[in-house]
Amino acid sequence: MKIGAYYKGVNKCEFTLWAPHLDRLDLKILSPNEQIVPMKKIERGCWHAEADDLEPGSRYVYRINDEHDKPDPASFYQPDGVHEPSQVVDHGKFKWDDKGWKGLPLEEMIFYETHIGTFTSEGTFDEACKRLDYLIDLGVNTIEIMPVAQFPGSRNWGYDGAYLYAVQNSYGGPEGLKYLVNECHKRDIAVCLDVVYNHLGPEGNYISQYCPYFTEKYHTPWGAAVNFDDAFSDGVRNFVIQNALYWFEHFHIDALRLDAIHGIFDMGAKHILKEMAEEVDGFCRKQGRRHYLIAESDLNDIRVIQPWAEGGYGMDGQWSDDFHHCMHTLLTGEDKGYYADFGKIDHLLKALREGFVYSWDYSVYRRRMHGSSSVSMPAEQFTVFIQNHDQVGNRMMGERLSSLVSFEALKLAAGVMLTSPYVPLLFMGEEYAEDNPFLYFVSHGDKDLINAVREGRKREFKAFGWEKEPPDPQSDETFKKSMPDFSKAEKDKHKAMQDYYKTLIGLRKENPSLAHLEKTSCEVWREKDLPVVCMIRRSPKQAVFTAANISDNTNSLSIPDKAGGLNLLVDSYDERWNGEGSSVPKNPDAGNEIKLGAHQFLIFESKA
Repeated sequence: MKIGAYYKGVNKCEFTLWAPHLDRLDLKILSPNEQIVPMKKIERGCWHAEADDLEPGSRYVYRINDEHDKPDPASFYQPDGVHEPSQVVDHGKFKWDDKGWKGLPLEEMIFYETHIGTFTSEGTFDEACKRLDYLIDLGVNTIEIMPVAQFPGSRNWGYDGAYLYAVQNSYGGPEGLKYLVNECHKRDIAVCLDVVYNHLGPEGNYISQYCPYFTEKYHTPWGAAVNFDDAFSDGVRNFVIQNALYWFEHFHIDALRLDAIHGIFDMGAKHILKEMAEEVDGFCRKQGRRHYLIAESDLNDIRVIQPWAEGGYGMDGQWSDDFHHCMHTLLTGEDKGYYADFGKIDHLLKALREGFVYSWDYSVYRRRMHGSSSVSMPAEQFTVFIQNHDQVGNRMMGERLSSLVSFEALKLAAGVMLTSPYVPLLFMGEEYAEDNPFLYFVSHGDKDLINAVREGRKREFKAFGWEKEPPDPQSDETFKKSMPDFSKAEKDKHKAMQDYYKTLIGLRKENPSLAHLEKTSCEVWREKDLPVVCMIRRSPKQAVFTAANISDNTNSLSIPDKAGGLNLLVDSYDERWNGEGSSVPKNPDAGNEIKLGAHQFLIFESKA
C-alpha cells in the first residue's frame, strides 16, 4: 500500500498513513485554509483521508489522539525543517525529458560519489548540474549521491535523515532532485541514490509516536533496530519497500545504494532485502527498464547478492570494502582497527581474483571466522574503490589518500582499481588528487545530541589509536574545510592526475579486455616473491597485461610468455602525469626483464 500525501489534481489530495496503535488520528490542514479532517482507520493499521480545497504547497500535520500535532513520517517535503509541518507535493507536475533514457547496464557503470552540500559552494541540486559536463569530460557515467532524506539543519552527511521520503530542503527539495536527475539522463549519466534503511536520525524523528517502527530484539550502533521481523513489522516493511519504489517511480533514480545492511536484522522466512528485490523486479518489468539495488555490507556474505533460486536475497551488487582495505594497508602501512586483517600482497591477489578476501577465514579484528567465498559470483556485482565518504570521513582528520601516500602510490592505486574486473567508484575530487579533507559534519539543534555526537566520534577513533582532538562536527568551519576545490584540477600535479584518470577511464571503456567484466578471463599472480602484482585480462581477440610495483623499492619483472606481443599503453612514470619519465621499452618481448620503480604501474596491450 502506498503511503504519504498524493495529490490527485483539481485541488484534491489523498492521505494515507500507517499508525496501528493510535485510537484517533486527524489530518490538520494549515494552508491555504485551516481545517481538521478526521481520518478513517482502514486495513492493517492504516489510516486514510481525502481533502478538497487544497493545492500543492499546502502545509499539514497529523493530530495524534487529540493531543499532539506532528509532521507526516512519510512526508514528501519538509520545507521548514524536521520539526515543522509537511507540505503537499504534486509529483505529476514536473516535465521530464528522459523518455528515451533506458539506463546503463551495471557492468558499464563508472560511479562518482558526491555529497550535494559540498560538491559546489552553493550546495544545491541546481548548482550540481553545472558540474555534469565536467564529469562527462572525465569519463564518468554514473553519479552516486549521498543521502538526501531530510535531516536537521543544513549541514549533514545525510545519514541522520528523519524523513525517508522527503528531499532535503536546503539542497532544493523534490523539484531540485528531479531537475538534477533529468539533466543527468539528458547527458546519458545514470543516477544512484544512497538510502538508509537501518536507522533514522535522532532529531526530528517522530515516527515512534505513530507506529512500532523499532524493536528492542536487536541493537545497532544507532540504538534499537528497525522492526523488520517483530510484531507489526508488516507495516515497517511496507514503509521501506514503498520508499525504494518511490525513488524509482517519481524521481527516475536508476539505482539505490542501501547503507550498512549489516545493521538490518530480519530472522523471518523472507528477508526484507529479498522482498524488496522482488518488489523492485516487479516494478522494473512493468516499467520496461532495469533499476538496481546495491548493498553496502561488511558481512562478506554472498547471500546478499545470490539469486533467489540459490537462496540469496537477489541484490544486484554490493560495495567491496576488502579491495579498499587491501590497497590502503599496503600503501599506508596502517594496521589498527579493521586494517589489522589486511596488509599482505596475497590479500590483494585474492581480492582481484574473487572479490571477498575473507571467505570463512579467521579475522583478527573480529576474533572469529568471517565471510563466504565469492569466487563464483559475477564480477559486475562488486563495486570497488580506493576512497569513499566512509573511508575518508571516518578518519579523525578526514585525510584523503592523497595526503597519506606519495603521488606515485596514488597513481598506482587508481591504476589497479580502474583496470580491475570490477565496477569502479571514485570519490569526488579523487580524480585530481584533492587534498582538502572530508570531515564528519552536522548541524543539529539539540545541545545534548551535539555533545553526544562529539563524544561518540572520540570513542570511535580510539580503535585506530588516534588520540588527537577531532574537529568539531557541529562547526561550520569543519563543513567548509570539507569542500573540494575543483579549481585545482586546472594546474600542476592536480591536472596531471586528472589527465591520468581520464586516460585510465577511457581505456576501461574502450579497450575490449578492460570493458568486459569477467573473472574467468582474468589471471592474477605475484612476480616471484616480490611485491609486484601482475594481471592479464582477456577478450576473444585481445588482452591487457598490467604490472603494479607495490613497494618503495625498485623491483624486477620478467615479461611472461602468456602475455604475447606487447605494446605499452600506460606508464605511470610518464612525464605528462608528473612522473620522472618512462624508461620502459614500448614493445618488450617475452622473457625480457624490466625494472619497475617505486609504485610504478604499467598497462600493456597484447594483440595475440
